[in-house]
Amino acid sequence: MYIRENLRWHIIWKLGWKSVAIFTVYSALVCLVYGPLNFHSVAIPWQPVATLGTAVAFYIGFKNNGSYDRFWEGRQLWGGIVNSSRTSAVQILEFVTSVVDAPGVDAPAASAEELTHRHRRMVYRQIAWCNALRIHLRRQPEQWDAAVGPFLEEEESEKLRQMANPPAQLIRQQAAELRRLREERGLLNDFQHVTMMNTLEVLYNLQGGCERIKNTPFPRQYAFFSMVFVYLFAALMPLGLVTEFAKMGPTHIWLTVPFSVMVSWVFTTIEKVGHSSENPFENNMNDVSMTAICRSIEIDLRQMLGETEVPPKLEPVEDILY
Repeated sequence: MYIRENLRWHIIWKLGWKSVAIFTVYSALVCLVYGPLNFHSVAIPWQPVATLGTAVAFYIGFKNNGSYDRFWEGRQLWGGIVNSSRTSAVQILEFVTSVVDAPGVDAPAASAEELTHRHRRMVYRQIAWCNALRIHLRRQPEQWDAAVGPFLEEEESEKLRQMANPPAQLIRQQAAELRRLREERGLLNDFQHVTMMNTLEVLYNLQGGCERIKNTPFPRQYAFFSMVFVYLFAALMPLGLVTEFAKMGPTHIWLTVPFSVMVSWVFTTIEKVGHSSENPFENNMNDVSMTAICRSIEIDLRQMLGETEVPPKLEPVEDILY
């Protein structure tokens, strides 16, 4: 996610230099044919061009609203993941105590060492789930060892990485752990067990929302025709402008070049901005900063465990927070 208030000029130029070059050459060619070559039949009335421009503006505005909604929903889902991860960690730390509170279970009270081990394993599994979901959405399985492996036991990590959907299986593992705590160890009563299972359900719902955005492409009919209409309008722009500037004098036809390039650049840029928000989980410049969010979750949860040596928050790289 780009976090600087203003875009740097080299990014703006990188985004639009091709279209600017194409429109400049094309507009100059139209002026050359209309003026020095005296071939006036290439010109068209300005009114239909202006009407088309209005229609295109409405169309790409509709398309961009849909694109932004996808990005914002993705960010809201990850905001929910942050809150639910904190809730899950608090429940683990406060519900799983030394008191045996499950009726019908004959088990000794848990020692401090056992509780520390269980708390750490379950909280770390929650951190692993966040990172596994990020990797799953970005299709980056090569990052498993660095991002997920350190938070799981080796056997569990190797088993889960082979699964088709590792984050879903991690929540399943967490649910199995809760069942054992209640049935075998007696460290959870019915109310606590149900409450923590509800939290896992919320996590599943948040993951499902992210997967829905990831696996459902932005409707191609909107994205494709948006680009077609913008370039059609850009192609007609100098043909309509040249006659308007010709009314000011023969030499004024060359003003068609800067004005048509400027208007065409605005429309193509708006179209590209909408396109950049269609898929918010691709690790691009304008996508949801899932890596930074996962790091914030890790810091919060590890400090809840009482750890003091935690990694620092991620800093933006060239104004981009990944």
